[in-house]
Amino acid sequence: MTNDGSTPRAAGVPAGPLSPEDMVTLDAHSLRGLAHPLRMRLLAALRDHGAATASQLADRLGESSGATSYHLRQLAAYGFVEDVPERGTARERWWKAVHRGNRFDSIEEFVRHPDPAVRGAITTFLFEHATSSAEQLTTWLSTMHEWPEEWQRAWDASRFTLRLTPEQAQELSTQVHALIEGFRERESADGDDGSERLRVQFHSFPVTSD
Repeated sequence: MTNDGSTPRAAGVPAGPLSPEDMVTLDAHSLRGLAHPLRMRLLAALRDHGAATASQLADRLGESSGATSYHLRQLAAYGFVEDVPERGTARERWWKAVHRGNRFDSIEEFVRHPDPAVRGAITTFLFEHATSSAEQLTTWLSTMHEWPEEWQRAWDASRFTLRLTPEQAQELSTQVHALIEGFRERESADGDDGSERLRVQFHSFPVTSD
């Protein structure tokens, strides 16, 4: 599973192909540090929009600056964010994301982990990930009338049902990820070509036949 912030045009947010250093592989320790709804939202905001202060993030997310400041420090303790000394002041620190995205080597090792705290953390992470994805789609549906006609024609929300083996399902995911990475290599760094940030959501899971 890969979860990245795609390629926003905000200043200071890199675009283009991902290097190994751009992604953090979550383990049991780092997962417990990240698996909190507000921390995940804070990290996503920094990846999507670039460096910000706790107050700016509080305004963006509708939270108190005390809460955002505390959870930013927790994210820093686990290596997800770091301060930007050259932009900070004696009164307020600027924060930026250390990586462009997260990844898991294997989700099942967390789902079946003997430590209930780890199992709880992966449940929190996955539910927040799903909630965020649904919110982003809902935001698009409620605001798409504000976008140019070419973007109103370019979006997609398809759903497919296939009968596959677990091996074939894994092959499908691998090929979809490879296709997306191919388009990432064609990204514009500044958006002067009329490009916009495009959020691509991909989910595949088995369903009962009843």
